[in-house]
Amino acid sequence: MKVQLILVDGMRPDSLKACGNPYVEKLLGESLYTMKARTVMPSVTLPCHMSLFHSVDPTRHGITTNTFMPQVRPIDGICERTRATKKNGMFYNWEELKDLARPDSLAIGAYFSGHKFGFEESNRLVAEASISSMAKFGLDFTFTYLGWVDEAGHAQGWMGEEYLRSVSESFKCIQRIIEEAPADTVTIIVADHGGHDRTHGTELAEDMTIPVIIHGSGRKGEIEGEVSIKDIAPTIVRLLGCEPAPEWEGTSIL
Repeated sequence: MKVQLILVDGMRPDSLKACGNPYVEKLLGESLYTMKARTVMPSVTLPCHMSLFHSVDPTRHGITTNTFMPQVRPIDGICERTRATKKNGMFYNWEELKDLARPDSLAIGAYFSGHKFGFEESNRLVAEASISSMAKFGLDFTFTYLGWVDEAGHAQGWMGEEYLRSVSESFKCIQRIIEEAPADTVTIIVADHGGHDRTHGTELAEDMTIPVIIHGSGRKGEIEGEVSIKDIAPTIVRLLGCEPAPEWEGTSIL
């Protein structure tokens, strides 16, 4: 089995249907999902990613802003728990994510600057690199980060016209990634946080509520009960047949 994690930065759950992309309904009909999952505080990109990968709150991993600081009491993340037996890849267009995986826990990685290429184009470059690398190098776990939606939210406002266009275009990338993946692949689509007006980082529901979609697991329908962003790492390592770190606070969704 292979697992790919696709994260759309800043994607609110209510934007999925509002964006008008017909693939969203098809994907939800084929998947296990919730539109009521919760992220962590502060609802800021790097702290949320660290909690996703390391399954603990920011108070434990120590990252509370978008500036990375080495952990005082290091915790293994997804890539450290899987590196011994799996090939991991990471593809992204926001460079601050480079420290999510510690040295030598990735088989391959690719960064395309959103500010140099533009986030719309770099989203496509990231998706293409993820698709080709999974096939060429036989990756077991891939993390694909699409940053355009968050950029559009800050520039034009959450749930505005440009924001919803960026969500729709991101789902075109997601559709390609899913449809071109090997048949035994489970795909998890998630956001790190939501947003309101032209910002995020608060405890408002618009900032804290995120979607989680699991495609290819053999299960369909809406997930019952509470789901946290901290549950993603335990779900991924379980699918890959690896062990969670003893410090992890989340539980597998599957």
